Amino acid sequence: MRLDKYLKVSRLIKRRTVANEACDNERVTVNGKTARASYEVKIGDVIEISFGQKTVKVEVLEVNEHAAKSDAPAMYREVV
Repeated sequence: MRLDKYLKVSRLIKRRTVANEACDNERVTVNGKTARASYEVKIGDVIEISFGQKTVKVEVLEVNEHAAKSDAPAMYREVV
């Protein structure tokens, strides 16, 4: 699954266009490297997203095409 779609389905970012812009502006890294929106997300990847002063770091646990709002948090685990 593409990175921008994963961010939207997992509800880390609300809209796919916003996820795409975050990738274009180099605010998203995967495994320590700047990632493009077209990057193929795999289980075990560590995604880091910069929101202004706040940074969120998560590990991918599941890759599902669709997820209900209640199931979305099960797709990743926050890394400290």
